[in-house]
Amino acid sequence: MSEAHAARWEPTPNNLQSYWMPFTSNRAFKQSPRMISRAKDMFYYSTDGRAVMDGTAGLWCSNAGHCRTPIVEAIQRQAAELDYAPNFQFGHPKAFEAASRIATLAPADLNYVFFCNSGSEAADTALKIALAYHNVRGQGQRTRLIGRERGYHGVGFGGISVGGIVNNRKFFGSLLTGVDHLPHTYNRAEQAYSRGEPAWGAHLADDLERIVTLHDASTVAAVIVEPMAGSTGVLPPPQGYLQRLREICDKHGILLIFDEVITGFGRLGYAFAAERYGVTPDIITFAKGVTSGAVPMGGAIVRDHVYEAFMTGPENAIELFHGYTYTGHPVAAAAALASLDVYRDEGLFERARELEGVWADAAHALKGLPHVADIRTIGLVAGIDLDPHKDGVGKRGYQAMNKAFHDFDLMIRITGDTIALSPPLIITEAQIGEIFDKMAKLLKSLD
Repeated sequence: MSEAHAARWEPTPNNLQSYWMPFTSNRAFKQSPRMISRAKDMFYYSTDGRAVMDGTAGLWCSNAGHCRTPIVEAIQRQAAELDYAPNFQFGHPKAFEAASRIATLAPADLNYVFFCNSGSEAADTALKIALAYHNVRGQGQRTRLIGRERGYHGVGFGGISVGGIVNNRKFFGSLLTGVDHLPHTYNRAEQAYSRGEPAWGAHLADDLERIVTLHDASTVAAVIVEPMAGSTGVLPPPQGYLQRLREICDKHGILLIFDEVITGFGRLGYAFAAERYGVTPDIITFAKGVTSGAVPMGGAIVRDHVYEAFMTGPENAIELFHGYTYTGHPVAAAAALASLDVYRDEGLFERARELEGVWADAAHALKGLPHVADIRTIGLVAGIDLDPHKDGVGKRGYQAMNKAFHDFDLMIRITGDTIALSPPLIITEAQIGEIFDKMAKLLKSLD
């Protein structure tokens, strides 16, 4: 090996420059890094040794807490036994077991699971299944997809097309054609400081009738919404809103997709938000909490009639031309099974439901503190809107995130000037008090 070639493999100093970080202000971060070296249960640990309370379950995903022994050991065993197996025309037992466990948790006849690797892939998978479903039923003209303003469905071209976050969309061209959007459900004048589902806003679902009339129902394939819009600032559904969407979709033969990447696996006190609201969508997307964030995994759960529509033709023929190299990955499947065991054995979904009132009381106690414009709570989630800084939108939110980590040993998530809190479901009442005590001090310290 030549000296020049060998040099390419030598360790190099970590100067932070080579990594282009996602959804991050790279220049600001590299001037004042928020670096994490390890984690356990409710805490991250910074590279300088500080215990930082995780107020966000990572990115809405570490629902069972961090580095839980049963999950870690399951991953280790699986990596040593079967590191990878193809899922095109072959299979391995744990993928089938994980699918069965997830389908059993899902409501009604949502009995079939298609695995992928992330929430973004789950959204695009669900949209493709919806389009293909109508096609195999002889209604290939149903190609229109309907999302919602302020919706987030990942970063694939399908997801950002039906999504409704301006900055996620505007840089990337025309995206998918044939997409329309429902209005978002937030109105501060009518819903300020809401706990749980706001009473005002169910009528906003009726805009789906207008959109369907405009395009004609025969052209519409699916509607996709988050039961609770998380990434755009914690927007709980108005009372009766999701039920009304279901009624309209049924009336016009349109598939209803719930994006439960955030709300799935206990965040709102149930395995899925569909159970909390008593509404059965045709497809549920999931990711994040399925493995408690330990290994990437996502998927789509479909109702019987969706799956069965594809099971025609010769038995040796491929029914759906879609999939990923890492679909149903053995290590991810093992992590999912172990995570589901932890959720069951520790009653974490029920725990979230029991703590919802305590969480809401603590969050709403911040009302009246400096810069607080609104507070919304549901399940173990809180959204706190801050008044914008005089120097521009997002400045105060960024300051809050940075100070929380460096000065108050707390990890929070921001969307513009909205703080989102969504802790691991193992949180105690005392730790809820600690989070909001830190939040009160943080708010008082902001410019």
